[in-house]
Amino acid sequence: MILELLSSGMSIEEILEDYDDLEREDILATLLFATRLDRVKSIYQIAFKN
Repeated sequence: MILELLSSGMSIEEILEDYDDLEREDILATLLFATRLDRVKSIYQIAFKN
């Protein structure tokens, strides 16, 4: 959900205003997770390309 909000153009500040239970660290953790997930997918594609 956080990635969808960011990709729709919302800023971190806007998200934090709309969702009181979130903290900046939650959003940054989501971005870190997405970055690592992308790396895993890239490695998987390279390893199993053949």
